[in-house]
Amino acid sequence: MMRVSAIVLAAGRGIRFGGWGCKLFSKIKNKPLFLYSLEELNRHPLINEIIIVVNSANRAKIARRVRESGLTKVGKIILGGRRRQDSVYNGLGACGDDTGLVLIHDSARPFIDSRLISSVVKRAQESGAAIVGVPVKSTIKSASRAQVVEKTLEREKLWEIQTPQVFKIDKLLAAYRRFAKSDVTDDSSLVEKLGVKVSIVAGDYRNIKVTTAEDLEVARVIAKKRR
Repeated sequence: MMRVSAIVLAAGRGIRFGGWGCKLFSKIKNKPLFLYSLEELNRHPLINEIIIVVNSANRAKIARRVRESGLTKVGKIILGGRRRQDSVYNGLGACGDDTGLVLIHDSARPFIDSRLISSVVKRAQESGAAIVGVPVKSTIKSASRAQVVEKTLEREKLWEIQTPQVFKIDKLLAAYRRFAKSDVTDDSSLVEKLGVKVSIVAGDYRNIKVTTAEDLEVARVIAKKRR
């Protein structure tokens, strides 16, 4: 099995939530949101190291909580960049020299589990690139800037993509170096530009990203129903 480094992104400004990173420290069952995924990754046998990418405003607070929680696989806590892809690239530079696979995860998605991590890592080991997603439930339409419908997309072909996303590190580094100026919202978009085929692993509708205060309320309901 290739050595797996997990890069956990916690450098966002949380603008839609109300300011620099505050959502990450919001409590779900008396525990900060960002700790949920870190704890799951820390105890997973396929994960060898964890790198947390933060901003200058939350670095000290996250580092303290990591120490208090005994997250032994967290090797580095580094500063991110202006854009998401800048933060990921910084994380790639911090990976160990023997890293074969890199797992990218948004810390604002607290509900990953062992099964999901195992599935996406093993698929990436086989194919070189694997992402987590769920089939879209609603009808999706493409519209103009004037909010006029242009076309209705085929729902059967549409997936809502989540994290974690896992790649062979050489493929992801090549994509970042070649398309560094591109603005993207997920890492697989850059790898696709290289012509790499990206596999989709069935995710979980509960693997939500907490972006707004309303999302946090949903997350708290999900947490109550989990073991």
